[in-house]
Amino acid sequence: MSRNYKFHNPEGLYFVSFAVVYWLDVFTRNEYKNVLVKSLAYCQTNKGMEICAWCIMSNHVHLVFRVVNEGKPQQVLGDLKRFTSKKLVQMIQENPRESRKEYLLDQFRKAAKSSSNVNKYQFWRHDNKPIELWSNKVIRQKVDYIHQNPVEAGLVFRAEDYVYSSAVDYSGEKGLLDDVVVFRMFG
Repeated sequence: MSRNYKFHNPEGLYFVSFAVVYWLDVFTRNEYKNVLVKSLAYCQTNKGMEICAWCIMSNHVHLVFRVVNEGKPQQVLGDLKRFTSKKLVQMIQENPRESRKEYLLDQFRKAAKSSSNVNKYQFWRHDNKPIELWSNKVIRQKVDYIHQNPVEAGLVFRAEDYVYSSAVDYSGEKGLLDDVVVFRMFG
């Protein structure tokens, strides 16, 4: 793995994006997005994940986060991806309304065959591309980028109207996750 894809500062604030294999549009169903929301909340409560911005799109996730306890960001993110991968594949397998079930499972199997560390199904791509955020200007750029994703995709007119994002927290209202750290001073 490239040095550019690693978390170098365990106490740093990071921007990460991670996508479903082959950029498959899995998160078109709210029940699948809710798995991610609950898993992020679990990481906040139990793993020291401090979330500053987040957004779930149809085939990828953006986060600005840091780990505030003795944990390592790569470990917390890895745990999140491992758990959600297994849970989401299980939900797809068991969902009688999932019309794309066989196609999605075939794609996850195909991705697993080309992976050295996945046995049956690979849900997430392996590249997270963590970027350490070192200044208020860069933090603002990444937070704005995350919140504008649903607007750019044509899902909403205003960022704060997209439910599966922290943009509502930045508008002064309460979003789906508790304890989102909202940056007010961007310098």
